[in-house]
Amino acid sequence: MLIIYMFREAFRDEVKIQLLKFSNFPKEIGEFNIFFISDIHRRRISDSIVEQIKGKADIIVIGGDLTEKGVPLERVANNLKKLIHIAPVFFVWGNNDYEVATHQLRDVFNLLGVNELLNKIYYINKNDKKMALIGLDDLTQELPPLDLLMDQVDEEAFKILICHNPETIHSVPNIDKISLVLSGHTHGGQIRIFGIGPYRKGGIRKVHGTILLTSNGYGTTLLPLRLGAQAETHLLMIKNENSDQPIS
Repeated sequence: MLIIYMFREAFRDEVKIQLLKFSNFPKEIGEFNIFFISDIHRRRISDSIVEQIKGKADIIVIGGDLTEKGVPLERVANNLKKLIHIAPVFFVWGNNDYEVATHQLRDVFNLLGVNELLNKIYYINKNDKKMALIGLDDLTQELPPLDLLMDQVDEEAFKILICHNPETIHSVPNIDKISLVLSGHTHGGQIRIFGIGPYRKGGIRKVHGTILLTSNGYGTTLLPLRLGAQAETHLLMIKNENSDQPIS
């Protein structure tokens, strides 16, 4: 019975709806919604996930480990096709993504119009205000001089950092100037015995003056089982903390 329960926890299709308010988020933008999914690994994105976020997300962010060794490229492409029909898709690399032929993965990105954020800044402009998506490579790879990269970010933009491994934030200079960090990698420990696991359970917390979201992730590694750290995705509703605009 426990194995059955753990298997079900590993294949849950939960979209956690989370409201995040920031004093420096431009009121002119109103509300901006991000669907965040990380650590897909071997899973197929379900139609249930698609139905839950259809018409609600302004962009989709994949926080790394879209795939891993042994996953058919067709399965990866089908997952991406489901997402690109909902909203523009942005991707950062995770450690397991490098287990596959990266040129083939990039061919799929180019074919489907997925935005690869490899140590790159992407600006979203809305109502004359900017949001900066800053995508960093995985910690297993050689990162560029982050002080130079961060100096390129528009000071006036609302800044969102996307990195697969949450430990990356300790390497980013002036991290307190980043309003929100999106990460995964840890799977929330995946299997937690009496609440104890190899990693902290996923959630939202403040670290070094910035808000860090670490997701439990959608898929699993090694075993398709979870305990105490169920599979999850996130619909993040971002707005100014003083805005009276209702959540749609």
